[in-house]
Amino acid sequence: MLFQIDPTAKLSDIMDDSRENGVTKHENIFMKKYRFPLMLAFLIAFFNQFSGINAFLYYAPRIFEEAGLGQNTALLSSIGIGITNLIFTLIGVALIDKLGRKLLMYIGSVGYIISLGLVSAAFYYGWGGLSVPAFLFLFIASHAIGQGAVIWVFISEIFPNHIRASGQAFGSSVHWVLAAIIPSLIPMLFSEIGPDVVFLIFTIMMVLQLLFVAFMMPETKGISLETLSENLTNKNTQNEIKETTTASIL
Repeated sequence: MLFQIDPTAKLSDIMDDSRENGVTKHENIFMKKYRFPLMLAFLIAFFNQFSGINAFLYYAPRIFEEAGLGQNTALLSSIGIGITNLIFTLIGVALIDKLGRKLLMYIGSVGYIISLGLVSAAFYYGWGGLSVPAFLFLFIASHAIGQGAVIWVFISEIFPNHIRASGQAFGSSVHWVLAAIIPSLIPMLFSEIGPDVVFLIFTIMMVLQLLFVAFMMPETKGISLETLSENLTNKNTQNEIKETTTASIL
């Protein structure tokens, strides 16, 4: 079902938001009142990379070889990963406005935990055959339908209009800095602590992501950017009031 939007009311909201922020055009994302949306952008980008997604994509053939597959099979499995990623990304994009951002993140987080936990167990117990590729296909599907579909939409929605570009740049920077650091550590970590422990760490991080989705992440589906911006800024203001009240009582 399509959302019913009153164009006149929507235009009025946008113009009111522009007028209100016209005198604050020198604001930046690091101001205290934008702490909550900034934290949301940081955490969703942080958890995106601590799922191990880019580490896996960069080193898929080596990971498959570590699992006991031959080189040719490992390369074919890598092609399968790309196809799986494409298909489930398209599914995620099709569902994001129907099911909402949080539900997709719930689905992706649970899929992450199951698949990464199974990959860790497969390396620890030495399960052979195609078990590791099968679990990693599930991992890729979970990423594509969850984090892969949600992150860029979510980051673009949580900042007010006048600082949205800066907010998106911040979220993207966190994402790509971690995308450079984490994969670069994978060869050393595989050698030092083993792939089973590495994937166990990623599993634990996805449990934390599930808690983030449950207790911190707001649903942005069907909410105008102006309303969402006001709600998130007010949430941060309310938290500051609570902190000040608590401090005065103590």
